[in-house]
Amino acid sequence: QVQLIESGGGSVPPGGSLRLSCEVSESIARLVTMSWYRQVPGQEREMVARINTKTEYSAAVKGRFTLFRDDAKKTLYLQMDNLKPEDTGVYVCRYYGLEKRLGVWGQGLQVTVSS
Repeated sequence: QVQLIESGGGSVPPGGSLRLSCEVSESIARLVTMSWYRQVPGQEREMVARINTKTEYSAAVKGRFTLFRDDAKKTLYLQMDNLKPEDTGVYVCRYYGLEKRLGVWGQGLQVTVSS
């Protein structure tokens, strides 16, 4: 079973930064799509950023968030800069193995942006 360990959540003022990490128990080097989603109060869950052969971002975060992965460390990172109050929510890491069509969700991290 694939296991995900997330870290890096917290509380920051508007304009601040956070870096989220998602360490995976299995290799993410080949045929794996990694993503961060968020659940914002009052809204449905949305995909924030995703990486496979390309990197994609939602319109809400593009230009402020950067997604990257370290295959040797089996870790996915989300660098979040210039955070806004509307970024507040629970951020969840997702693993998807293409060969076995296996999807796994992390536990979720609370991110709070407020004055």
